[in-house]
Amino acid sequence: MSRLQVVSGKGGTGKTTVAAALALALATEGKRTLLVEVEGRQGIAQLFETEALPYEERKIAVAPGGGEVYALAIDPELALLDYLQMFYKLGSAGRALKKLGAIDFATTIAPGLRDVLLTGKACEAVRRKDRSGRFVYDYVVMDAPPTGRITRFLNVNDEVAGLAKIGPIHNQAQAVMRVLKSPGTAVHLVTLLEEMPVQETADGIAELRAARLPVGRVIVNMVRPEVLDAADLDLVETVPRAAVARALSAAGLGGARRGGSAERLVDPLLEQAAEYAERYALEQEQRAVLGELELPLHELPLLAEGMDLAGLYELATELREQGMP
Repeated sequence: MSRLQVVSGKGGTGKTTVAAALALALATEGKRTLLVEVEGRQGIAQLFETEALPYEERKIAVAPGGGEVYALAIDPELALLDYLQMFYKLGSAGRALKKLGAIDFATTIAPGLRDVLLTGKACEAVRRKDRSGRFVYDYVVMDAPPTGRITRFLNVNDEVAGLAKIGPIHNQAQAVMRVLKSPGTAVHLVTLLEEMPVQETADGIAELRAARLPVGRVIVNMVRPEVLDAADLDLVETVPRAAVARALSAAGLGGARRGGSAERLVDPLLEQAAEYAERYALEQEQRAVLGELELPLHELPLLAEGMDLAGLYELATELREQGMP
């Protein structure tokens, strides 16, 4: 099992929710997981119903079996200060640079450097060991940028090519790439059963493969329950209206006479069935497209009550039951 799990997806697909549920699933049975946020949205804090995350690793949940989930919201400016202290021992001089605005300036004019800092912090957590030589975290889950820029974000070696050919920045980028392109990393993509997210997922996977980044699995989120199967939908198209009215009456939904309440229900009921049939066909088409990607596929249900902490644990259980991880 890869120790660095990267989760991306088109905006609106629920990638942060899936990343959080995956962190809980990985932490089950006594494991320790770090959930990393790199976009500054504080989405993890909202999901776990806690206060905004500072730039430090903080325990936010306990998984079934006693495992722990820690979270970290990476701040590029503070990560750069860490970097300057690590390689150049600037100390208070680095803090002075922040006050002068130099840190913000550096991360703004050199977005490649920003990505090195964000990915580098996550990779450092993957490699970190305690005094006994054991890894501090069994797994690190990164809530990564959306699919449209995930390959560029992870391919930091290319990003820094114009910044430094040698030196600490170059060496840091090389170290990060060794982690990101290793079997110890898996990049998962979250989608919905809709044409645009599925197409973006297919395009993202093609880009990741072209960059030789390790693609993991596809997670279909917010899947609606199946009300009617294909056989039922075939029946809907052929059943006479009168037979539907009689069935409604038999179920106690009004009289069978012409104009009775059962008769008035027939048209709305058939219209709903037609709408469901159209959506069902579209979803089946998108499943077929995802199947052509030749990757493990997982589906998470749409939670009728909305997303809360209990729902997050429910999704984590669902992932484990489906063999992920």
